[in-house]
Amino acid sequence: MFKFDEELFLRLVETEGLAYRSQIEEIVDGICRKGYSNIFMIGAGGTIAMMYPYEYILKSNSSIDVHAEIAAEFVVMNNKHFSKDSVCIFTSVSGTTKETIEAIEYCKSRGATTFALVAEPDTPITNLVDHCITTGSEKHSFDTFFMLLYMVVFRFMHNRNEFPQYEQFTKEVALLPRAILDAVKAFDPKAEAFAIEHKDTDYHMMVGSGNLWGNTYSYAMCVLEEMQWIKAKSIHAAEFFHGTLELVVEDTSVILLKGEDETRPLTDRVERFAEKVTKRLTVIDTKDFAMEGISEEFRKHFAVSINWALLSRISVYLERERNHPLTLRRYYRKMEY
Repeated sequence: MFKFDEELFLRLVETEGLAYRSQIEEIVDGICRKGYSNIFMIGAGGTIAMMYPYEYILKSNSSIDVHAEIAAEFVVMNNKHFSKDSVCIFTSVSGTTKETIEAIEYCKSRGATTFALVAEPDTPITNLVDHCITTGSEKHSFDTFFMLLYMVVFRFMHNRNEFPQYEQFTKEVALLPRAILDAVKAFDPKAEAFAIEHKDTDYHMMVGSGNLWGNTYSYAMCVLEEMQWIKAKSIHAAEFFHGTLELVVEDTSVILLKGEDETRPLTDRVERFAEKVTKRLTVIDTKDFAMEGISEEFRKHFAVSINWALLSRISVYLERERNHPLTLRRYYRKMEY
């Protein structure tokens, strides 16, 4: 596959990523023994978007009090649910994100417990938090982070006696890297075709819901807008019919992300509408992919990882077709603002 090293992917995500299981369990078990009141999942840009699926999973499967918060807003808002007994979870690829560092410093000043997943070693974030897992590679870091966050949130649920299936679940997490690889191989021709068709498209609507809402938000803002300078809007499927539908015409690009959780009927409704109006509807549905060995019970959770990997294949082809490197920026980390 174009710009995809299968051996490297499996080494980083499967071999090295899965090896963090015992370390995660040790950290989470220690926090649970100490006691905590709630969980705050905090990030900026792509990393707050990464937290939304796990907030959804906890809210729909657990009584744990959970809050996904944008780092810069969290620091200034004086959230009354936050206290010294809160557990604050962060992710960062670079380990240097300014807003995340400020949020960690704020949490620590209030006595809360901080835990981060970071790609780059020996960075400000790795040195600030109480607990840190450093994966050591920026490459495929999001795939690894998604997988490790499954282990984190479901371990918290298990320790609360809300998830007796934990051992079977972690066995199936171990199958996820191969399921991702199979999915991207199957999807790759469609990703290339999308990029060729849409290399000059100047606006996309991205629609999703449930545990895919974070991916919807992230891809529109952090990839299409930030990395490709294409105008895009992320729209929650539940809100699509409260305004956005009026902008859909025959040539509007609508990218619909369909998962397998309880909110699927919301995306079904958008699909029924869009296919009547626009000729440029793209549906990316995790049900189209086998996820070998993964049970029906857990497919809906793993849809987050599958979907993100599929979107990432579109990214590399957009980069090629548009002759626009994904690393190119006008302003981000280029100037003071």
